[in-house]
Amino acid sequence: MDQNKLEDLENIDIEIPLLLEAIFQKYGYDFRNYSKAHLKRRLMHRMAIGKFDSISLIQDKILRDKNSFVELLADLSINVTEMFRDPDFYSSFRENIIPNLRTYPFIKIWHAGCATGEEVYSLAIMLEEEKLLNRCQIYATDFNRKVLEIAKQGIYPTRDIDQYERNYIKSGGKGKLSDHYTTKYGSIKFDQKFAKKVVFADHNLVTDDVFAEVNLILCRNVLIYFNRELQAKVVNLFHKSLSSSGFLCLGTKESLRFTSQEHNFSEIDVMQRIFKKRIN
Repeated sequence: MDQNKLEDLENIDIEIPLLLEAIFQKYGYDFRNYSKAHLKRRLMHRMAIGKFDSISLIQDKILRDKNSFVELLADLSINVTEMFRDPDFYSSFRENIIPNLRTYPFIKIWHAGCATGEEVYSLAIMLEEEKLLNRCQIYATDFNRKVLEIAKQGIYPTRDIDQYERNYIKSGGKGKLSDHYTTKYGSIKFDQKFAKKVVFADHNLVTDDVFAEVNLILCRNVLIYFNRELQAKVVNLFHKSLSSSGFLCLGTKESLRFTSQEHNFSEIDVMQRIFKKRIN
């Protein structure tokens, strides 16, 4: 590697923390404990599409122009999702969690980091099929208000519907996914009965405190973008938010290991990262 490229890489490693501090000071969004690898990938992407020669130029732009910051915020948000993503998780949910939920007179669920909402509707459909939706209140949260608006609408392009149908079948769906949506003008729209059971709200796992006391938390494939310190902080937040014997569902690459809460949860499904809060 030539000297100039080496210096550019060194400058990027210096400039990124300065940018993150500027974002926190100016806008209150805290990315300072996100995974360095994730941040670098997303910021290099922003440099390429925005034709910026340095991270410092991005910083100057977003401090002067809020619209540019909104664009950058979309880059840094974690919005990878799909209907019934990881079907084996939903199969395990039906087997290991649904029987417990049947014993509750009323069920409060927090879906943290819900992105554009596909997995929220997946959960609602499963609860409907298990005849539990009517006694559920689902809180779906994200810090990105733009994706929350998409989630609230419950309208998605038809291009991925074949994959969604396959996921639904593999997850143990009890009918047809098409029973739960209508198709119009190249889009699908989920039945309004699902949206009526969901409160979509702005909540930041990094900077905000307990959202509500709930029986179940789903936060799948979000912690992998945080460093270990931030992961531990968020897991503490989840522990405080869960009622006695509440369930916590993480992504398959996420864990409670090396957190102070590791021994406060029992493992229900090791592979699918389903945990149950221990009674102290």
